[in-house]
Amino acid sequence: MSIVTVQLGQCGNQVGHELLDVLCSDAQQGQRKLYSAASCERFFHHTAHGELVARAVLVDMEPKVINQSVSRAARCGRWRYGESSHFSQKQGSGNNWANGYCVHGPRHRDVVEELVRREVERCDRLAGLMAMMSVAGGTGSGVGTYVTQCLRDIYPKSFILNHLTWPYGTGEVIVQNYNSVLTLAHLYQLSDAILVHENDTVHRICSQLLNIKHISFSDVNRVIAHQLGSILQPALTAHSHGVYSRNPLGELVSALTCHPEYKLLSVCTIPQMSSSSIAYSAFSWPGLLKHLRQMLISNTKMEEGIDWQVRPPAGSERTRSLTGPSFNTSLASLLILRGKDVYSAETGGFEDPALYTSWLPSEEAFSLWKSPVPFNKYEKSATLVSNSQALLRPLDNMVGKAWNMFASRAYIHQYIKFGISEEDFLDSFTSLEQVISSYSQLC
Repeated sequence: MSIVTVQLGQCGNQVGHELLDVLCSDAQQGQRKLYSAASCERFFHHTAHGELVARAVLVDMEPKVINQSVSRAARCGRWRYGESSHFSQKQGSGNNWANGYCVHGPRHRDVVEELVRREVERCDRLAGLMAMMSVAGGTGSGVGTYVTQCLRDIYPKSFILNHLTWPYGTGEVIVQNYNSVLTLAHLYQLSDAILVHENDTVHRICSQLLNIKHISFSDVNRVIAHQLGSILQPALTAHSHGVYSRNPLGELVSALTCHPEYKLLSVCTIPQMSSSSIAYSAFSWPGLLKHLRQMLISNTKMEEGIDWQVRPPAGSERTRSLTGPSFNTSLASLLILRGKDVYSAETGGFEDPALYTSWLPSEEAFSLWKSPVPFNKYEKSATLVSNSQALLRPLDNMVGKAWNMFASRAYIHQYIKFGISEEDFLDSFTSLEQVISSYSQLC
């Protein structure tokens, strides 16, 4: 089964290109015929001349980033984008969600839907669609939300995963919190799951783990692509009966989003280090999994700086603080192990009922995927995708900042002139405040 990626806006197109490049490069390493075939079936199709062409649609209101992505893919020689799989205009959305959602999205709906339809029809069987976008700017967030709405209407029974890049806390766009509130509130009604990467977190990984001195957006995007690839590459699941899973999006959603009020997914991967350090490092499954479990418990996105003092609380002590360190309660988690001796890894620590909400049995809350094939040059690696309170604090901060701006009526007229009313804002605030309340009470 195949996945069609829909890359939206500057961020979505840059991350999407890096992801497809990681997937293709990883699939073609060494002698891994079945693994490579399963990976390529998901994300690429073959031309009559044997070329790999991405199952992807690229959308932006400005052509520059799309042209760069198409050219870079063609130059690498391993894969390319389809010749008619992209759409752009000559004017962007001006970092305004309303401009993207109310103007550019409806104006170009037919052509974007046709591009997606062509890619879907190239699939023997469709596993689902993955929309990749930022929540801060105008095209990625506004057009991305509108396109997701269209996809839900056209493919009501298909899985839709939205991958969102969360903006830096400061220094990007003055109205990024407005755009983020409107995006998340709408996507919560449309998407099956929302997988989030925070720019601030990925930036720290680049600096502290990869030792990159002058960090570029390309560096950040490669880290995101590595983590996404570690989730999406072929693996053996509990129900795959010894063959690589046929429906990764369906199994991901089924494992992690069993309740419609809880759709926010976060990811952490271990190890992550500079390529020059990999050759001099050795890892054991007990050590990797011990660190990864504590990263989940303490809500730490990288192994440097783990708070080892945080412990699962007794049943009557389950409370959540938005101001200080506390135990990170999970609704569900998915552990993905890849590499050498993967079948000897002991994962019982992740089955502990104390890690999860009390109203869901731990055997239903925890899922395990494995693959003996190493991923992206790491002899052993582990990835944990969790539906937990990990994003509660940044979500609460973002909504709070947006509400303060709204209360002073800052920049509201810029949205109203494109068709968004104050009631639309209030509905979005109400929706996200309910999400915050639900995650706060997860116990």
